[in-house]
Amino acid sequence: MWFWRKSADLGIDLGTATVLVYVKGKGVILKEPSVVAINKVNNKILAVGEEARNMIGRTPGNIVAVRPLKDGVISDYDITEKMLKEFIKKACGGKKIIAPKVMVCIPSQATEVEKRAVIDATKNSGAKEVHLIEEPLSAAIGAGIDITKPDGNMIVDIGGGTTDIAVISLGGVVIRKSIKSAGDRFDEAIVKYVRLKHRIMIGEKTAEDLKINIGCAYKDARESSYIMKGRNLVTGLPDQVEITSEEIREALEEPVGLIVDGVKSILEKTPPELAADIIEKGIIMTGGGSLLYGLDKLIEVSTGLNVKIAENSVEAVVEGTGQVLNYINKLQFDDSGNEISLIE
Repeated sequence: MWFWRKSADLGIDLGTATVLVYVKGKGVILKEPSVVAINKVNNKILAVGEEARNMIGRTPGNIVAVRPLKDGVISDYDITEKMLKEFIKKACGGKKIIAPKVMVCIPSQATEVEKRAVIDATKNSGAKEVHLIEEPLSAAIGAGIDITKPDGNMIVDIGGGTTDIAVISLGGVVIRKSIKSAGDRFDEAIVKYVRLKHRIMIGEKTAEDLKINIGCAYKDARESSYIMKGRNLVTGLPDQVEITSEEIREALEEPVGLIVDGVKSILEKTPPELAADIIEKGIIMTGGGSLLYGLDKLIEVSTGLNVKIAENSVEAVVEGTGQVLNYINKLQFDDSGNEISLIE
């Protein structure tokens, strides 16, 4: 445990793909990939964040670039703790400070064990007081929705590891669903499709570039192509081939379909009065995955509801934690005293 001198409340979006840190009074000041580069010989951390991400697939035998979070939860506790320490230090400009209150986002269906791991890792990174908030609740606040009113609001938060779908009313989550189909699954689907169709092996960084540059979820919504480079599985030599948006749409059909099915299943279970509100207000999408071209149109056509992507979709969750920090004394917590269950 290391002790910090100056006080600063923090909001952290501990994402599978990206970690964002909000400092009270300053806003979002850190946005880095959730990647850590480690020397396997002495177990020392060589790099975190963007620097470590650039090493993925390019490291010598003694160095490994790992992602300590999987499907929205901690998969490697020790490395997550070290990564958090580095990010908090970076967010605070390298100064040692006391962080009396830290608000961390968690997937809506995280287990008690997973919640405890997040609390312990954050406390061991130097926080005195740790509170948890469900991602859809935080995303709704960050997207500018007044969640305290008795109105139904539907949030679809598509991150790197999970897609959290929830209907929110009176400051709480009425109905929720967490699906392990999100940005990472999109990348995996692209890698698999390219391997099977073009007989070329590409890395996850190339797959992500394809998703961002020519990715598409709705038929004929985008017409563009991209020259991808990788290793030819037939010859074993480096190769490049042109791939189109329509091919990426085919590759993403399954993971995107799971999200659409999840949205429909939540709508089917929504109480009638809240369903009426959602017809009027539509669905709000947040998270980096919501930026996949044509995904909003696909959900709109599949559900018949108006779908809107939040202006600050990537930062919405962490900005929500920041806003909650301002009203922390008015919040109610569950029996454990850590998780926010209602905002008055």
